[in-house]
Amino acid sequence: MGWNGRQVTLRCACAAAALAILTGSIHAAEQAAPESGTGPVSGLPLPRFVSLKSDEVNLRSGPGKDYPTQWVFRRAGLPVEVIKEFESWRQVRDSEGVTGWVNQALLSGRRTAQVLPWEMKPGTAPPRLELRADDSERSAATALVEAGVIANIQSCDSRWCYVTVETFKGYVPQNKLWGIYPGEIIK
Repeated sequence: MGWNGRQVTLRCACAAAALAILTGSIHAAEQAAPESGTGPVSGLPLPRFVSLKSDEVNLRSGPGKDYPTQWVFRRAGLPVEVIKEFESWRQVRDSEGVTGWVNQALLSGRRTAQVLPWEMKPGTAPPRLELRADDSERSAATALVEAGVIANIQSCDSRWCYVTVETFKGYVPQNKLWGIYPGEIIK
Protein backbone atom coordinates (compact mmCIF):
# COMPACT_ATOMS: atom_id res chain seq x y z
CA MET A 1 0.00 0.00 0.00
CA GLY A 2 1.49 3.35 -1.05
CA TRP A 3 1.09 6.79 0.44
CA ASN A 4 -2.30 7.27 -1.28
CA GLY A 5 -3.62 4.10 0.33
CA ARG A 6 -2.61 5.26 3.81
CA GLN A 7 -4.14 8.67 3.15
CA VAL A 8 -7.48 7.09 2.17
CA THR A 9 -7.37 4.76 5.20
CA LEU A 10 -6.60 7.73 7.45
CA ARG A 11 -9.48 9.73 5.95
CA CYS A 12 -11.86 6.80 6.46
CA ALA A 13 -10.72 6.39 10.06
CA CYS A 14 -11.18 10.13 10.70
CA ALA A 15 -14.63 10.08 9.11
CA ALA A 16 -15.62 7.05 11.20
CA ALA A 17 -14.36 8.74 14.38
CA ALA A 18 -16.23 11.95 13.54
CA LEU A 19 -19.41 9.96 12.90
CA ALA A 20 -19.00 8.13 16.22
CA ILE A 21 -18.54 11.44 18.06
CA LEU A 22 -21.52 13.01 16.29
CA THR A 23 -23.69 9.95 16.97
CA GLY A 24 -22.60 9.98 20.60
CA SER A 25 -23.42 13.71 20.87
CA ILE A 26 -26.86 13.21 19.37
CA HIS A 27 -27.50 10.27 21.68
CA ALA A 28 -26.29 12.30 24.68
CA ALA A 29 -28.55 15.19 23.68
CA GLU A 30 -31.53 12.86 23.40
CA GLN A 31 -30.74 11.50 26.84
CA ALA A 32 -29.90 14.95 28.29
CA ALA A 33 -33.16 15.49 30.12
CA PRO A 34 -36.26 13.59 31.11
CA GLU A 35 -39.67 14.57 29.75
CA SER A 36 -40.40 16.35 33.02
CA GLY A 37 -38.42 17.14 36.10
CA THR A 38 -35.34 19.28 36.44
CA GLY A 39 -32.94 20.33 33.68
CA PRO A 40 -29.55 18.63 34.08
CA VAL A 41 -27.68 21.83 33.15
CA SER A 42 -29.76 24.69 34.57
CA GLY A 43 -31.47 22.94 37.47
CA LEU A 44 -34.70 24.65 36.33
CA PRO A 45 -37.98 22.81 35.74
CA LEU A 46 -38.56 20.90 32.51
CA PRO A 47 -40.64 21.64 30.64
CA ARG A 48 -40.86 25.43 31.21
CA PHE A 49 -41.78 28.52 29.22
CA VAL A 50 -39.29 31.24 28.29
CA SER A 51 -39.22 33.91 25.58
CA LEU A 52 -36.88 34.85 22.75
CA LYS A 53 -34.45 37.73 23.40
CA SER A 54 -33.86 38.69 19.77
CA ASP A 55 -35.72 39.38 16.53
CA GLU A 56 -33.55 36.76 14.84
CA VAL A 57 -33.07 33.37 16.50
CA ASN A 58 -31.91 30.30 14.58
CA LEU A 59 -33.74 27.08 15.34
CA ARG A 60 -31.26 24.27 14.65
CA SER A 61 -31.80 20.56 14.05
CA GLY A 62 -29.37 19.65 16.85
CA PRO A 63 -27.58 21.15 19.87
CA GLY A 64 -24.70 23.04 18.24
CA LYS A 65 -23.73 25.54 15.55
CA ASP A 66 -22.62 22.65 13.31
CA TYR A 67 -26.25 21.56 12.93
CA PRO A 68 -28.24 23.14 10.10
CA THR A 69 -30.71 25.93 10.74
CA GLN A 70 -34.21 24.58 10.08
CA TRP A 71 -36.11 27.78 10.89
CA VAL A 72 -35.44 31.39 11.90
CA PHE A 73 -37.69 32.99 14.50
CA ARG A 74 -38.10 36.70 13.76
CA ARG A 75 -40.04 37.90 16.77
CA ALA A 76 -38.42 38.99 20.03
CA GLY A 77 -40.59 38.13 23.02
CA LEU A 78 -42.13 35.07 21.35
CA PRO A 79 -42.87 32.44 24.00
CA VAL A 80 -41.30 29.02 23.52
CA GLU A 81 -41.33 25.93 25.71
CA VAL A 82 -37.99 24.43 26.80
CA ILE A 83 -38.33 20.65 26.67
CA LYS A 84 -34.68 19.46 26.86
CA GLU A 85 -31.24 20.76 27.76
CA PHE A 86 -27.79 19.84 26.49
CA GLU A 87 -24.79 21.93 27.51
CA SER A 88 -25.57 25.53 26.43
CA TRP A 89 -28.38 24.44 24.11
CA ARG A 90 -32.12 24.15 24.76
CA GLN A 91 -34.58 22.17 22.72
CA VAL A 92 -37.67 24.32 22.37
CA ARG A 93 -41.18 24.01 20.99
CA ASP A 94 -43.29 26.88 19.64
CA SER A 95 -47.08 27.29 19.68
CA GLU A 96 -47.40 25.38 16.40
CA GLY A 97 -45.47 22.38 17.78
CA VAL A 98 -42.26 23.04 15.81
CA THR A 99 -39.22 21.85 17.78
CA GLY A 100 -35.52 22.53 17.44
CA TRP A 101 -32.43 23.66 19.34
CA VAL A 102 -31.57 27.23 20.38
CA ASN A 103 -28.53 28.54 22.21
CA GLN A 104 -29.59 29.45 25.75
CA ALA A 105 -28.00 32.91 25.41
CA LEU A 106 -30.86 33.80 23.03
CA LEU A 107 -33.55 32.94 25.59
CA SER A 108 -34.97 35.04 28.40
CA GLY A 109 -36.78 34.03 31.57
CA ARG A 110 -39.26 36.87 30.92
CA ARG A 111 -42.73 35.33 30.72
CA THR A 112 -44.80 36.16 27.69
CA ALA A 113 -47.77 34.48 26.07
CA GLN A 114 -49.35 34.41 22.67
CA VAL A 115 -53.05 35.23 22.50
CA LEU A 116 -55.14 32.48 20.88
CA PRO A 117 -52.47 31.29 18.40
CA TRP A 118 -54.58 28.21 17.57
CA GLU A 119 -57.33 30.54 16.24
CA MET A 120 -55.16 32.10 13.52
CA LYS A 121 -56.23 30.95 10.05
CA PRO A 122 -54.52 32.02 6.81
CA GLY A 123 -56.68 34.27 4.65
CA THR A 124 -59.08 35.26 7.43
CA ALA A 125 -59.10 38.14 9.87
CA PRO A 126 -57.73 37.05 13.24
CA PRO A 127 -60.30 36.84 16.03
CA ARG A 128 -60.04 39.37 18.84
CA LEU A 129 -60.01 38.97 22.59
CA GLU A 130 -61.02 41.57 25.14
CA LEU A 131 -58.61 42.61 27.87
CA ARG A 132 -60.77 43.11 30.97
CA ALA A 133 -60.47 45.72 33.74
CA ASP A 134 -60.87 42.97 36.35
CA ASP A 135 -60.74 39.16 36.53
CA SER A 136 -64.37 38.71 35.57
CA GLU A 137 -66.23 38.20 32.28
CA ARG A 138 -68.61 40.96 33.44
CA SER A 139 -65.91 43.61 33.89
CA ALA A 140 -65.39 46.34 31.31
CA ALA A 141 -63.11 45.78 28.33
CA THR A 142 -59.92 47.86 28.38
CA ALA A 143 -58.75 46.87 24.87
CA LEU A 144 -59.21 44.38 22.05
CA VAL A 145 -56.20 42.29 21.05
CA GLU A 146 -55.89 40.07 18.00
CA ALA A 147 -55.00 36.40 17.99
CA GLY A 148 -51.24 35.98 17.70
CA VAL A 149 -50.38 39.11 19.69
CA ILE A 150 -47.65 38.68 22.32
CA ALA A 151 -48.65 39.68 25.84
CA ASN A 152 -46.27 40.23 28.75
CA ILE A 153 -47.49 38.19 31.70
CA GLN A 154 -47.51 40.17 34.95
CA SER A 155 -49.37 37.59 37.08
CA CYS A 156 -51.69 34.58 36.81
CA ASP A 157 -53.91 32.99 39.46
CA SER A 158 -54.64 29.73 37.56
CA ARG A 159 -57.82 31.17 35.99
CA TRP A 160 -56.96 34.73 34.90
CA CYS A 161 -53.73 36.41 33.86
CA TYR A 162 -52.99 40.10 34.24
CA VAL A 163 -51.08 41.11 31.10
CA THR A 164 -49.70 44.10 29.25
CA VAL A 165 -49.79 44.50 25.50
CA GLU A 166 -47.87 47.61 24.48
CA THR A 167 -49.51 50.38 26.58
CA PHE A 168 -52.67 48.39 27.36
CA LYS A 169 -53.24 46.44 30.57
CA GLY A 170 -55.92 44.00 31.55
CA TYR A 171 -57.04 40.52 32.49
CA VAL A 172 -57.36 37.59 30.10
CA PRO A 173 -58.67 34.08 30.82
CA GLN A 174 -55.58 31.91 31.26
CA ASN A 175 -56.91 29.28 28.84
CA LYS A 176 -56.81 31.87 26.01
CA LEU A 177 -53.01 32.13 26.22
CA TRP A 178 -50.18 29.94 24.93
CA GLY A 179 -47.09 30.31 27.08
CA ILE A 180 -48.49 29.33 30.47
CA TYR A 181 -49.54 25.92 31.75
CA PRO A 182 -53.12 25.15 32.85
CA GLY A 183 -53.37 25.86 36.56
CA GLU A 184 -49.96 27.58 36.70
CA ILE A 185 -49.66 30.49 39.12
CA ILE A 186 -47.33 33.43 38.48
CA LYS A 187 -46.92 36.11 41.14
